[in-house]
Amino acid sequence: MRSSQSQLRVAYRTPHLPNLRRRVNPFATPASSSLPTITNARNPIRQRPQPQLVADLSSKSSKPSRLKASLPLPNPLNHQSVQIRRTRRERRSENSSTRLWILIIRLLIVGIGLGAIAGTVLSSLGTASQPSTKTTDNAPIEVQQSLSQTISSQLTPLLLNKSPLQKQIQTLVKQHPQLQPGIFIHDLDTGAFLESNSRLIFPAASTIKLPILIAFFQDVDAGKVLLDEYITMKPEMIAGGSGNMQYQKPGKQYKALEVATKMITISDNTATNMLIERLGGIEVLNQRFRSWGLKKTVLRNPLPDLPGTNTTSPRELASLIFNLEQGKWISPQSRTDLIDIMIQTKTNTLLPQGLGNGATIAHKTGTLGRLLADVGLVKMPNGKRYIISVMVKRPFNDASAEKLIRTISRQVYDYFNN
Repeated sequence: MRSSQSQLRVAYRTPHLPNLRRRVNPFATPASSSLPTITNARNPIRQRPQPQLVADLSSKSSKPSRLKASLPLPNPLNHQSVQIRRTRRERRSENSSTRLWILIIRLLIVGIGLGAIAGTVLSSLGTASQPSTKTTDNAPIEVQQSLSQTISSQLTPLLLNKSPLQKQIQTLVKQHPQLQPGIFIHDLDTGAFLESNSRLIFPAASTIKLPILIAFFQDVDAGKVLLDEYITMKPEMIAGGSGNMQYQKPGKQYKALEVATKMITISDNTATNMLIERLGGIEVLNQRFRSWGLKKTVLRNPLPDLPGTNTTSPRELASLIFNLEQGKWISPQSRTDLIDIMIQTKTNTLLPQGLGNGATIAHKTGTLGRLLADVGLVKMPNGKRYIISVMVKRPFNDASAEKLIRTISRQVYDYFNN
């Protein structure tokens, strides 16, 4: 039974060999073959084939027949099996070659990919490690293509490159050689900005009150100061110059929110000194400014600071408003209160004069004999928003500085309006 099953398996595996399909009788005499065998009863032994003598009878020749020795004919089954083996070997060789090429191609692809990734990473690291290009503050209007981090925030690339606005401001500045303006304009909707001498240090005058106001609302948010708490006006806090609180008797008390409002709306110097003391003093405020990233905004003396020792720059003032618009430093409610206070500023002879009907500006001015400044957030009727910061060093009380600020404001407004 096993023998027949084995034969059937052989037949199934090699269906192309018909001789193996036939039933084999183990007792039958084997058919003649080119491989003759000699057998005995016990152990059949296959012998090597011997040459056969084949009679070649030619009916056409009358000569005696000649005997020709011929070698045995090859077995077709063996020849076919050899071909099968060769085919399999060739296939194996072809498969091995194909696999080898596929492996090489894959390795090349992986290598190229890793090389591209490594190149990108190294390029990024190289760019990051390169020192940033510094611009010269004394140059004319400079349109930057990129801006390094300012007050812990990143401004987006400029879109005003070679714009008519740039040319107009350049022409205007050249008409006033006795003035030294610093200008920073930032389009909040597109991220575009334009600057000229914006990194120069200027006397801050009353623009120093803007960072003090931000610090005030920070402490309100932290619960260190209450809006309705009372602050006492001490004699050493009373200051001349702008404001009307100086005319009140020492010891008078004001609510904290009222003091902060007067500091901005009427630029009250006495109110400013009261808040400086309430917030911890000059050095505490300077530490706060530095924590915001301010380097040129420094408070050195109480107000009115006629010598101009308190300093800032057009760029840093604009950055204060920018960060407020980005939701930094103070809560949304405090930001709303702060902007509302700045909108109520009474001195409207500078930037507001260049705005069209329906526009609003939240701003803070600064005035000294040798300096005039205004920084603000403008909202146009068409929904456009931009920050404008202009500071002008001038000959003592030179009125042309006012005209320059108003004209710049008008040019910027017209540019964004069109």
